[in-house]
Amino acid sequence: MEENLCFDMVASMLRLGRKPRRGQCNPSYSFSRREALVRTLNDIDHCDSAFSHISNCCFEIPLPYRMTTTVGVTAALAGSPSQRSTGALFSLANRVALVTGGHRGIGLEIALGFAEAGAVVYCLDLPSSPDESWRMVQSWAASLPEPNSGRLEYVSGDVTDQKAMWEVVEKIVEKEGRIDVCMANAGIVHVAECLEYPAEDFKRVMDVNVSGVLFTAQAAGQQMERLGIPGSIIMTASMSGTITNPNQHSSAYNISKSAVLQLARSMACELAPKGIRVNTISPGYIYTDMTRSILDTQPQPASLKEKLGAQNPMGRFGRPDELRGAALWLASDGATFCTGSDIKVDGGQCAW
Repeated sequence: MEENLCFDMVASMLRLGRKPRRGQCNPSYSFSRREALVRTLNDIDHCDSAFSHISNCCFEIPLPYRMTTTVGVTAALAGSPSQRSTGALFSLANRVALVTGGHRGIGLEIALGFAEAGAVVYCLDLPSSPDESWRMVQSWAASLPEPNSGRLEYVSGDVTDQKAMWEVVEKIVEKEGRIDVCMANAGIVHVAECLEYPAEDFKRVMDVNVSGVLFTAQAAGQQMERLGIPGSIIMTASMSGTITNPNQHSSAYNISKSAVLQLARSMACELAPKGIRVNTISPGYIYTDMTRSILDTQPQPASLKEKLGAQNPMGRFGRPDELRGAALWLASDGATFCTGSDIKVDGGQCAW
């Protein structure tokens, strides 16, 4: 009853062009209430001043919805003051992110990208504490010039432990007050002949690459829903979930990444009414420490790397930093109408 009265009061005042006083609206509105108030704002002509008024009275409209009526051609035709808005689309300032597999490789690269964009990023991985290389990256992020609200934090965790993952994110939210972005990136590779694939090895790949992704997404999604945050969940899939890599005997890995693609599509449809987006990134051959360790087990690893890189139209392996743009876009307000999508970053290999 109190929430209904508060909502009706604020909506009526905004329609009349009056400024609500601080404390006249409740920051803990349910998501449906927030959506309804945004629709009210969309119906009034003075939306710029209305957004300004409401931001000053302790009520935070989720940024993705704010931007739908205040940028681009709509803003120009409405006579809004000229300002650049594209940079703000990709800002993660004042947001909190979780990146699993964030101790090294692709995970750490994307975590740093999020921090550079202003986010507080929790890197989750198996080691009880990060190594010196991770700490160097953390220090580098901390020394970024102002304005910069981003930072890297480390938390130890096992993505295959469902309850533990839920608790990890609960603790992050207790400390930071929110969770906006989740990058379910942790994964493993195992190569074996399909007719002789050991059951335990197969189960391990599925446990980390599929169950681990689900448990991570659950942990973040639960908190996003509870807090009414229109968050972004991003899962690391692979081009191997769409195609079969020539001469690579990694059936379990390929199956697991196909499962991630379908998991993301399913969750995207289920969570869209809650304002939560779910997408995947499918890397091609990316030269990471894990890739190097696999190549080093083969005869003539340098020659094999060149041969594998030649399989895509660009004729090379990708770098981990070449995934940052796609991840940042999906995490940001630049992708507010993108859910259930897979972004391939594979040098064009799936285009053959």
